[in-house]
Amino acid sequence: MSPAGPALPRLRVLRALWALLVVLLAPWRLWAIKDTLECTWQVVLNNFETVGKNHASDRFFNQEPLDTVDEVFSLLVDAPIDPDERYLGFPYFLKINYSCRGESSEALVRKGHLTGLKPVVLVTFQSPVNFHHWKIEQLQIQMEAAPFRSREWCNAEELCIMSWYMPMPIKNGSVVMRVDVSSNGLGPFIPNKRFQVNINGFLERQRDNSLQFTVGNELFDLIPRYFVNVPSRPLWYTVDQAPVLILGGIPEEKAILLTDTNFEDFFLVELSIDSCWVGSFYCPQANFTATIYDAIATESTLFIRQNQLIYYFTGTYTTLHETSHGSGRWVRILANECVKKLCPVHFHSNGSEYVMALTTGKHEGYVHFGTITDGRVSFELLPRQQSVCNGIRVSDYLVILYTIPEFIPDARGLEFLMILGTESYTNVPMVPKGMSYNEYNNLLFIWGNFLLQSYNKENYIYLGDFPKELSIKYLVNSFHGDIAIVTETEEIWYLLEGSYQVYKLFPSKGWELYLSLRLMQQSSLYAPNETMITLFYDDSKLYQLVYLIDKQQGRLVKRLVPVEQLLMYQQLGNHYLLEQQGSHLTLSFANFCPFTVMRLLDLPNPQIYTRQERYRAQPPRILEPSGFHNNNSLAVYQGLVYYLLWLHSMYDKPYADPVHDPTWRWWKNKKQDQDYYFYLASNWQSAGNVHIDMASYEKIYDLKAENELPERIFLDKGTIYSFSVFLTARGHSFDLEAQSSASSQPGSQVGLAVVLADPACIEAVVKQKDLINRNSVLFWVTLSDKRTCFDQGISGHHLMKTSMLIKVVGSSGHCFQNTHQGPRMQGNLMVPLLIGCPPGKRLAFDITYTLEYNRLQNKHYFDCVHVDPEMPCFLFRDIFYPFFLIQDLVTGDSGSFQGSYVLKVVGGGPTLDTIKDYSEEDIYRFNSPLDKTGSLIWTTRNSTTTEDSAFNIMSHHSLGIEWLCLENSPCHDTIPHSIFAPEFFFKVLVSNRGVDKSTYCDYQLTFLLHIHGLPLSAKRAFLILMVSTSVFVGLVSLYIIFCLLLPFMVKTCNFFRWKINNIMASESSYIYSIPSNTRAFNKTSLTKSGSSFRGSSDILSKRVAESKAEAEETTGKSQT
Repeated sequence: MSPAGPALPRLRVLRALWALLVVLLAPWRLWAIKDTLECTWQVVLNNFETVGKNHASDRFFNQEPLDTVDEVFSLLVDAPIDPDERYLGFPYFLKINYSCRGESSEALVRKGHLTGLKPVVLVTFQSPVNFHHWKIEQLQIQMEAAPFRSREWCNAEELCIMSWYMPMPIKNGSVVMRVDVSSNGLGPFIPNKRFQVNINGFLERQRDNSLQFTVGNELFDLIPRYFVNVPSRPLWYTVDQAPVLILGGIPEEKAILLTDTNFEDFFLVELSIDSCWVGSFYCPQANFTATIYDAIATESTLFIRQNQLIYYFTGTYTTLHETSHGSGRWVRILANECVKKLCPVHFHSNGSEYVMALTTGKHEGYVHFGTITDGRVSFELLPRQQSVCNGIRVSDYLVILYTIPEFIPDARGLEFLMILGTESYTNVPMVPKGMSYNEYNNLLFIWGNFLLQSYNKENYIYLGDFPKELSIKYLVNSFHGDIAIVTETEEIWYLLEGSYQVYKLFPSKGWELYLSLRLMQQSSLYAPNETMITLFYDDSKLYQLVYLIDKQQGRLVKRLVPVEQLLMYQQLGNHYLLEQQGSHLTLSFANFCPFTVMRLLDLPNPQIYTRQERYRAQPPRILEPSGFHNNNSLAVYQGLVYYLLWLHSMYDKPYADPVHDPTWRWWKNKKQDQDYYFYLASNWQSAGNVHIDMASYEKIYDLKAENELPERIFLDKGTIYSFSVFLTARGHSFDLEAQSSASSQPGSQVGLAVVLADPACIEAVVKQKDLINRNSVLFWVTLSDKRTCFDQGISGHHLMKTSMLIKVVGSSGHCFQNTHQGPRMQGNLMVPLLIGCPPGKRLAFDITYTLEYNRLQNKHYFDCVHVDPEMPCFLFRDIFYPFFLIQDLVTGDSGSFQGSYVLKVVGGGPTLDTIKDYSEEDIYRFNSPLDKTGSLIWTTRNSTTTEDSAFNIMSHHSLGIEWLCLENSPCHDTIPHSIFAPEFFFKVLVSNRGVDKSTYCDYQLTFLLHIHGLPLSAKRAFLILMVSTSVFVGLVSLYIIFCLLLPFMVKTCNFFRWKINNIMASESSYIYSIPSNTRAFNKTSLTKSGSSFRGSSDILSKRVAESKAEAEETTGKSQT
C-alpha cells in the first residue's frame, strides 16, 4: 500500500508532544479564530419542480431557458415591466444552507434567518475558448438569496425547515461558473466559500426521468482494488476551461472517475468503448490491458488512451455550439498509429484547445498535434518535413538550444547551481522524464532524477535541494507561483517559483505533527490507511484525492494539503534554541521572516485593470408578513435576472444609446413612475404581492480594492499600474552606525524585488522611503507597459501572457500571516499580466452628437418620411460629419474617439432586404481616392491618406464626408419605390488599425447608414420628366374633352330619365285602374278604395307634369 500519511504506533507519543508544543506556541488570536471555522456554507442545485423539497438535488445538464415564468409576469399588471416582453427563466435554482459542527442545520438556518442573515452570492462566468464565436468578457453577477419555506409537511404553525434560493444563471459561451457565497454581515459569522458549478454535457435524461451518462455506465461500488496500492497519476485538463474533469488509471478496468465539481463529488463510470487491441509489426505491444492510462478534459471534449488507441467524446453543450455537436459515442482517432503517450496543452490559444499524441513505431519522432475547435477534433502530423530524430542529425534543420549534461552536477551543499559547463559532476546519470513550461513567467522545468529550471531556454539552474536518489513522476503547476512535485515513491515536494529552495511536504515531521492534530480532532478526512489518487491545484490551493480505509470501509475524499502549516511546523522543528536563563533552560524559536507586518496600500480601483464587469440583482420584495417567498416570487426573480443578462448580451449595438448603461432601456419609461410603484408596495397593493425595485437591478462600476493585488492585470498601450508595499521590519532593521558623512542615510535591511517575466515589454520602478521611527519601510511600485511588444488586436483577442512577481528578499517559505481561514504565505505575490487590447472596450457610432453637429453645420436636418428612431436618416446633399465613442463596458466611461480611423463602405442596398457585401476589389473602387473608374461613393476634403494612399484617414476633426454616388457606384441611379426621393442603406466599416498609434485596440465597427434624397441620373430624370409630362398633358386633354361633352351628356341623361319616368307612370296607371268585374264589391269598400286610388292618381299626375316641365326648361337652357 502507498500511504498518503504515516500512522506508526510507536510515534504517537512523539506526535502528541509535538502537537501540544505547537498549540502552546500558537498565537493567542488563533483561539478566537477557531470557532469561526466550524461553520460552512452548503450549496445544492434544484430545478423548478424540486424547489422546497428537503433532500432534493439535481445535476447541471439542462441548458435551455424555460418559458414558464412568462405566465407569472402576465399577472403583474401594475409593475415597472414591459407587458409586451416575453420573459424567460433559467432551468435551475441554487439552494443555500449552512451547517456548524455539532449543531442541527435546520435550527441554525432558522436562527440565522431570524437574526437577519442573508447569503450574498457572486457568480463568475468563465470566458469561452472560441473568441471568434463569442465575445471575450469577464462577467459577474451578484445576487441575494431569498428565504423559502419547505413545502413538506410540518407540525409548526409558521416554520419548520427553510432554505435560501436564488436563480442559477447561465450565459452563452460559458460552461464553467464559479460561485462565491458570503454573508451579508448579519447573524452568525460564516467564512466565505467558493463552489464550482459547471455544466455537465455528458448527461442525458431518460424516458423514466432518470439521468444517465452518455460516455458509459455508472458504477456504484468503489472496490478497494481500484485504488489500493495503485500509483497516483496526474490530473490533466485545460486550465480554467474544463467543466468536467476525468481521471483514469484504474487497473484492468475501462473506467474513469468523472466530476463536474472539481471532485467535491464524483462518479465512477465504465466507458462504452470497444477496447480493441491492434498489434502489428510497427506497433509492438507486450500485452493487452483495459486500463485507461491517459485522460484529458477540455472545454467540451474528453480524450482517453487505452493501449495504443486514442478515443474522444464531445459533450452536448448548446451554450457553446448553439446547436448540438455531441458525438453520442466514443470516436476512435489515429487508428493506424501506435500512440505511446497522450499529453495535454494546459492553455488554449487562437480560439482552440490542443492535445499532443506521441507515437512510436513507424512514426516515432513525430508528434500528432490535435486541435479542438467548437467540439470538432482534427490532428496534424508534425514536423511536416521529417521526424525530430532525423532532424537532430541534420545541423541546419533543428536549432539545439541546450544539451542536458550526462551526469548530475555536484551542488556541494548549495541550494542551486548555475550550469556553465565548468562545474564538477557526480557519477549519477541524468535521466530526464519530462518537461513543464509556464507561459506566464517563461519558466521551463526539465525533470527526472533531477530538477533544472530556465527562464530563457538557454541558461539552466540546477536545484540542489532535490535529492538525486529520487525520481520525479509528475509536476503540478498552479500557474500562480506554486509547484508541487510528486515522485515515484509518492513523496510530495514543494517549490515556490522565484526561489530555489525545494521543500519536502510528505513524508516529513511537519506532516506527522499535522496528522496527529487531525487524528486527535477525529477528522473524517484522515485514516491510518490511505492511498493518494492524484494531486491537483484548485483555486490556487493544493488538494489531494485520497482513498481512505477506515473500519473496513473505503471511500474517496478530497482534502486540502496545508502547505503553509507544514512549512510552519518544519520551521519550528528545525530552528529552535535552548538558552540558559538563571537556573533553568528557556526554549526559543528563530523566525527567519525579515518582517512582521506586510500591507498593500494605495491600490487603485480594480475594474479598470481586471476588466471585471459586475451586475447586481436582488429578489423582488414579497408583500407577506412572514417575509418568505413563494413559487411565483421566485419565478419573477428568475425572469428578472434572465432579462438583466439578456440586456447585457444585446448591448453590443453599433448605435450608442444616449446613456451608456445596458439597463437604461429597461427602466427609461418607468423611472418617472417610481414613486407610484413604491406607494403601491407601501400599501400592500402591488399586483401579485410582489414589488420590483428598479434600483435593485443595475450594473456596478465603482468596485473598491480589497487590500490585495488583483487576480490578473490587463495592460493597454502605456497603461500604468501603481501601488505601495508597507513592511515593518523584524528587530532593528536600520544601520544607524553607517553614517560616515553628513549625506549618508541609514539603510534598511528589508528589501523588495520586482521580477518581470518580459522586461523588454514592461518595466517596473520601485521607490523606497524609510520610516525609521516606525521601524518600517514604504515601497512605491509602478508598473507600466513599454509600448513595444504588441501591435493591434480585437478587444480580448491574442493577448500576450506575462507576469510580475513581488518578492520580499529572504521571505520565501519563511513568512506567514494568520487569518480566519488558516495561515497564508506572505512575501511572494505573483500576478499574471495580459498585454494587448483589454476586453470590454468598443467603438460605437455617436448618433446623438452626430445629429446635433450635422444640424448645426448644415443649418437644417431632414429626416426620412418614415421615421425610425433607431436609425435616423441623413440627406444626400448635406455634408456628413460622423462622430464615434470609445465605450468602456467595465468602468462605464464613454468619451469621444479622438484617434484616427479609416472609413469604408463595404456593402449596401436600396432596402434592408437587398443589402449585400462588396468584394475587396469593389471596396477599393468605391472608397479609394485613387479610383479612376468613376465608382466613388463618397469623398472628403481631408488630404491625409494611408501609407499606400489607398484610403483616406479620418479623425475627430475631419471636414466631413460628401456623398458622390458616381456613375459606376452601386448607389448611382437608384430607382425610387414611391413618390418620394430614392433611399440607400450603406454598410460602413470603421477601423483604426494601422492608423492609430495611441492604443493596442483594433477598433472595428460595422453599422448601417440610411441616406435619403439621392439624385437620379440625367437619363432617368429626363425619362421621368417625359413620362410625367405626357401623363399631365393627357390628363388636361381628358379634362377639356370632358368639359366640352358634359352638356350633351346631361341632355341625354335627362332625356333617358324622362322616358323612364313616363314608362313607370304608365305602368302605375295600369296597375291601379278598376276592372268591370270588381263592381260586385260592396259600396263601402268601393268608396274607400276609390278615394285612395284617386289620391294616388293625383300625386302621380303631378309628378309627371313636374318632370315634363323640368325637361322643357333644361332643353330651353341648352338651346340658349
